[in-house]
Formats: sequence, C-alpha cells, structure tokens
Amino acid sequence: MMKRWRIPLAASLMLLGASAPAANVHAATPAAVTDPASLVNPLLGTSNQGNTFPGADTPFGMVQWSPDTTSRPPGGDYAYTDNAITGFSLNHLSGPGCGAMGDIPVLPTTGAVNGGANVTFSHGNESASAGSYAVTLDNGVKTELTTTARSGMARFTFPATTQANLLFKLNADKATNLHFTKVSSTEVSGSVDAGLFCAAAPSYTAYFDMVFDQPFTSNGTFSGGDSLTFNTTGNQVVQAKVGLSYVSIANAVGNRQSENSGWDFTGTRTAAHNAWNNVLGKIAITGGTSDQQKVFYTSLYHALLHPNLLSDSNGQYWGFDHQVHTVTGSQGAQYGTYSGWDIYRTQAQLEALVAPRQASDSAQSLVNDYAQSGAFPKWSLNSAETQVMNGDPGPAIVADYYAFGARSFDTAAAKADMVKEGTTTNPIRMGLDLQTRYGYLPSDGSYPHDFYGSVATLLEYSAQDFATSAFAGALGDATTQSQFANRAQDWKNVFNSGSGFMQPKLASGSWASGFNPTSSDQFVEGTSWQYTGAVPHNVRGLADAMGGNGKYATYLDSVLSDFHGSGGSHADLGNEPSLELPWEYDYVGQPWKTQKIVRQVQDQLWPDNPANWAVGNDDLGTMSAWYVWSAMGFYPETPGTSDLALGSPLFTNVTVTLGSGGTISVNAPQAADNAPYVQSATLNGAAWNNAYLPQSFATSGGTLNLTLGTAANTGWATAASSAPPSYPGDGGAKPPGPPAGATGPVTSGIAGKCMDDNTASTTNGTKIQIWSCNGSAAQSVTVTATGTLQILGRCVDITGGGTANGTLVELWDCNGGTNQQWRAQNSTLVNPASGRCLDDPGGSTTDGTQLVIWDCNGGSNQKWTVP
Repeated sequence: MMKRWRIPLAASLMLLGASAPAANVHAATPAAVTDPASLVNPLLGTSNQGNTFPGADTPFGMVQWSPDTTSRPPGGDYAYTDNAITGFSLNHLSGPGCGAMGDIPVLPTTGAVNGGANVTFSHGNESASAGSYAVTLDNGVKTELTTTARSGMARFTFPATTQANLLFKLNADKATNLHFTKVSSTEVSGSVDAGLFCAAAPSYTAYFDMVFDQPFTSNGTFSGGDSLTFNTTGNQVVQAKVGLSYVSIANAVGNRQSENSGWDFTGTRTAAHNAWNNVLGKIAITGGTSDQQKVFYTSLYHALLHPNLLSDSNGQYWGFDHQVHTVTGSQGAQYGTYSGWDIYRTQAQLEALVAPRQASDSAQSLVNDYAQSGAFPKWSLNSAETQVMNGDPGPAIVADYYAFGARSFDTAAAKADMVKEGTTTNPIRMGLDLQTRYGYLPSDGSYPHDFYGSVATLLEYSAQDFATSAFAGALGDATTQSQFANRAQDWKNVFNSGSGFMQPKLASGSWASGFNPTSSDQFVEGTSWQYTGAVPHNVRGLADAMGGNGKYATYLDSVLSDFHGSGGSHADLGNEPSLELPWEYDYVGQPWKTQKIVRQVQDQLWPDNPANWAVGNDDLGTMSAWYVWSAMGFYPETPGTSDLALGSPLFTNVTVTLGSGGTISVNAPQAADNAPYVQSATLNGAAWNNAYLPQSFATSGGTLNLTLGTAANTGWATAASSAPPSYPGDGGAKPPGPPAGATGPVTSGIAGKCMDDNTASTTNGTKIQIWSCNGSAAQSVTVTATGTLQILGRCVDITGGGTANGTLVELWDCNGGTNQQWRAQNSTLVNPASGRCLDDPGGSTTDGTQLVIWDCNGGSNQKWTVP
C-alpha cells in the first residue's frame, strides 16, 4: 500500500532457460533447519520504504518495543539509513505506507535532561533477532529489549553516573491528551491518544504502566514528555517492565503482572525466541542457500506480526462501538489492525495455514467488529476503521481463513454479515447502488459517488464477491453462492475486448475518452497494464475474452518483461496489484514461465541485505507472505478457496504441519537457484500433470514430489485440463460447462454408454456405473448451479471425499461438499478437490462397471458429454 517509488535493480542471476542443459542438479543432502528463529533478521525490510521495524515482539503480539530513528518512516518508524535514534516506543506497524503507532517512546541519555535529544548509533553495535533487540548507543548506554505478548522488558546498562536518564517522549507521532503519573519511586503510568493513520482521526488510547528494579532519584517534565533520573554509580543496570493496554491503566498493570512477574530478562528473551520457533517451525525447510533460508524465515516472521492482540489478559478489549467488551465462548482473544486491501491476497491464507487458532480468533474478531459497527473493517487500526484504500476486503479475509483451515468461529454469522454487507448500503461497500444499476462503477461525475479508482474498485469487488460465493458454497448455501459468483463476473463490464485492457466506462455506457493503459487514472496504485490481469477467480474467462491462451500469454509476456513497475506498462512485483500475474501462465498452458518469472522475482527483489532491500511496503506481512508461498512452490491465487497455482520450491524439502493433523510435504531433490523448472511430478504417489494442487492439499495435506531441472519442460502440465480452476459465475463451483438446470444423459466417449445410477436407486452408496444408454430415469442427470450432477434428487459423489486414483464414485445425499462438485473441461468431468477426472476403469464396455476418479489422461474412457 502507498508505494510511490521504484528502484530498478540489475538482475544478478543467469537468464533462466536461455540455453542451460536439462540435466538435473545434484548436491549433498543438506541438513534441515532446526532453529528457524535464529535465522530471522528483522533488519530486512527497514530500507527503501519496506517500512518494517527491527525491535522485539512475539507472534501477533500487542507490544512491539522497537527503536525509532530520526526520519520516522511510516509504520516501522525506523530507517536503516538513519544514524540516530529518537526513542524506543512500545507499538509499531510493519510495513504500511502511512505512519501510526510508535507510542510512548523511551530514550536513555546521560547528563542534563534534554527533551529534544536524539542519540547516534552505528549498525556495528546493533543486533536484532526474533523476540529481541539490542544496541549500544554512542552515548555509552546499552539498550536490550524483549517482550511477552502484552508486555515489554528492557535492560538499560548506563555508564556509572548520577545522571542516568529515561526520557518519555509522550507526544511522539502527534499523540495528544498526554498523561504521566509517578506512582512510586519505582513505578510510573500514563496514557496517550493516538492514531492519525493516513490522516485519519485519533482512533485509540494507549495506556501503560512501567516498573523498575531500582528507584529513580528524581523526575521532571519537558515539552511533550517527562523524565526519570537514576543514580547508576553503584549499579549500572536499570531494568524496566512495561504493560500495555488499550482499555485502562489497570489492565496494563494486569498484563504486565500476569505475563512477566519476575525480573529474569534472559529467561523472558528465551521465551520470546521459543514462541517464535513454535510458529515458524510449522514450516520446516531443508536445502537452499543460507541467504534463502534467512530471507524465508524472516519473511514468515514478518507475515506473522499482524493482526495484533487487542484483548487484555482478563479478556477485555475496546470495541468498534467505543465500549469495553470481554471475549466470550471459544474465542481465545480479540485481534485488531487489519490491512485489508493487502492481506486478503496472501497473508490471511498463510496465517490460517500455520496458525489456525489465531486465524480463527481473527475471523471471530472481524465478526465481532461487524456486530459493533455494522460493517467489516476495510483497513482498521486497533478498534477503529480508517477508510484507507478501496474495495471490500473483510469478507475475503474471513473466507480465506476458512478455506485454509481456520474453522473455529461463528460461520453462520460471518455468512450473514457478508451477504448483508454485499447487498445493503454501508460505509465500506462504496458505490453498491451504482454497481447494482450499471453492473460497473461509472468513472464520470454524472452521479455523486464516494469511491475512487472506479475500475480498480470494481475489480476488487469482483474478486471479493467471489470469495463470499466460495464461502457460502463451502457452507452449503447454493443460492448465495450463485448470487455472488454471478456478480463476481462484473469485471467483464470494464474489459474492452477491442483494446484488450480494463478501461474506465461512463454512466452512458461509453468508454471514457483519452484512455492510456500506462496511466493510473481510475486505478489505485497501478495502471491498466497491471490491473488487466486482476481477475484471480476467472483467469480462464479473462483469457477467452482477450482472444484465447495465445493472446493472454502475449499480454503476460509483455507486462512481466520487467517487474519493477517501470513506465506503468510493466508489472510491479513490489506492490499488491501485480502479485498474481506471474502465476497466471499456469492457466494458459505455459507453467514453465511461472516457474521462471517467480524465481527471477525472488532473486532480484528479496536480497539478504537490509541496505539493498528492493520490495516496497511490506503492508503488514503481505509481501513477505508472497515470498513464503512462492518459496514453498505454490500460490493462493483465488480468494476464498484453497486452490493453489503451482510453481516450484526453492528448497529440497518443505514440510508444513497443519492444524488438521495432516502434513504437507514437498520434495524436490534437484532444487537449486538455477533449476526452477518442473520436469515431472507425483502427488501422493501418482503421476501429476497439473499446474495446480487440489483444494484438499492445503487443508488435509499430501506429498508432492517434483523433479526439477535447469531447462524448461514445455510439455509438462500444458493441457487445458491441467490448468487451475477458474470460476465463471455459474454458481462458483465449476469452470465453463453446461448451463445450470440442464437435464439429460451424460454420455461416455465409449459409444453407446452412459452414466447410470444402479437400479435407479436413491439409497446412499449406490454405485454410479457405466451402462448402455436407455433413456431411463437412472440416466437422467441434472446439472445444478452449484456444480453438482444430480440423479433422482441425489448427487454424484466421490466415496468418503477421497482424492486418490481409483476412489469409487457413488450416489449420496447432496451436502455441498467438494467431493460432489464437477467441472466440465475439455470434454472431461474434473473434480476440483482432487484434480482427477471421472473415469471408466480400463475403458470397460461391460454394463455395471463402477466409475472412479483417475489422473486426467485424455482417454476416451474419460470423455463425457453433459446435457
């Protein structure tokens, strides 16, 4: 978000696929990473507007005790190029484009109190790791910081002096309504009103309570703050513990006391390190270079900093209705601060994959926010909406959480909220009345409107509507699924087939004059070149509208020929609108180009060097999550689903421990920086020739084995049936196929044979078989809007939801499961959950042979003609 720069970076890697041999790359078996937290370098992202922070924190914690430097870049408040620290403040945002947080900074000084002091430092005297930060300032004071979830701990080592000071610069970052109270000679407390994110009004009050392990000898005030002075001639170490709360000082005390009752700094720092290992270790990697491992775990670390705890240790939190609430039921904690425009694309899915409990609580938090305010947050700071950015991302975030395994929240309330938000006037879904009237958002001023970037906003709404559709479908609500899947195709109304671009359209129905695809007019942080591919739920439909695979691949070739955002005619892989583009080659039969471009992006934009960082705003972990997904070898292209477009991994092994108890294992023995190209693959032991992974892979696990090489295999996963699913608006359950409501026989590619319900039974478990076509009720199949095939009111079902080759097909009560969904593609019937085709085993012509699912192979025994 808010990226206004671009620094071209010369590519240092070889041109992949130019003339390299196809031989596989072999190396000694590398060791698995056992202490991922030790590889995290929080200084990565603190330059070139990455806007991350290097200080101490725990996963999704309330406290981020971190240094602020003189240029105070947005969110992180720390620039690697600065050489002076203004203070160490208690809370931060990681990577946004506007400033906020940075509340209650404390700066250690010596000598006479100077409230305006800044203290110089050098990176040679600085260290940062997961859960801790330390620096020896040029004034001789060593500052060490660590945290628990809701409290911080500091160890200040001063020179021996009677004038060892801690300056509390309370008015930092434009904070107002400053309060500071001396409770005793070893305790102070206070509060500030803060917020002002992207010029939004103050949105929260931060309360703190800090105690010391030795008394201060005097205290005073200065403009905008207060000071404490210690005598360190006898004991040079002053330890401090601080509790933070957004409810009250009493709760800040409670947070500190409940989470850190002793004075064991080393033990607290070790606990923070272990907390990071617990979550980072959910993804274990083997192989890759040392730099790649560091960038990977640093990216995973950055992706798990937000959203943040809002509720205190007693369960209380400040709500969107400006009232104090208490967490109830199965919800463990309330979370806040959602960078919605950003995180629905990558971070929400990753949070659910590795931290499903926190993601479930995050989803419930959003449902609570809706109950308190009447809308899902778009871009919230703590417990207030800032109205930053465009679109309606809240429903997509919730749907993403659910799709990737976070299911412990009130799904019924979430669905009802999604429907209401998408069909009634509210402050988030701007322009809903105009979209309902025109099918798009007019770009002219003929009618008053409160949205901006008309084309970009419509594309956001389309993708987010599809997420609502997918969520409703997963809950068995076919009506809502169809309603929102159909509206998710409104992108077609701003696609000009004549120009091949998404374009602004007037209320009259005419295209706006003077269109330039390199202009950002009616787009948001991007151009039409970058946004034209922004239909992640229906790439197939977009490619067809553009004129077919060849023309769409040409568009991708052009826009991705440079991915540094140059001239507005190329992708910007340092910003959100371009994130999906490299993966879209998978949809048009050229997956080797996905493998190539993704590796180039990894190598050029993600160095293990904080001074040369080349990615823009990390946007609360969004960009970092993209790197994590890509390094594992796949990407969550379609909002609200667990569909994964396939690339190739950086590492020889990636193992993900899922909350469901399953395990994802990706094995690529030949993985190397110059070997991104898939030569062949197996999934769960069977040959896999698809450029995607089935939905069950992300939620239940599986084993993907890849053979990689240094030259592109232009024959692997290129068939039409090998493309990832697209969803054209027929209910959201299947890509292009027969019209919903059609009834008749499903005929086989084997002459004279039809799909048949054995004895026309309606008993669950009745086999679906091959039989001579006879026009009976047992062969009368109805195609529904939800992608099911129904016979006599029941659904054609894959036994037990199995995904393996040879799993039997039978009749069962319709239940909305993905094992009852089929998509007609290239004369086959594909089950999206397994990625396998409806198959007549061995091409049997014997009546009564039960149908199964099997790897799609194009055989006549997998050809079906639907009514």
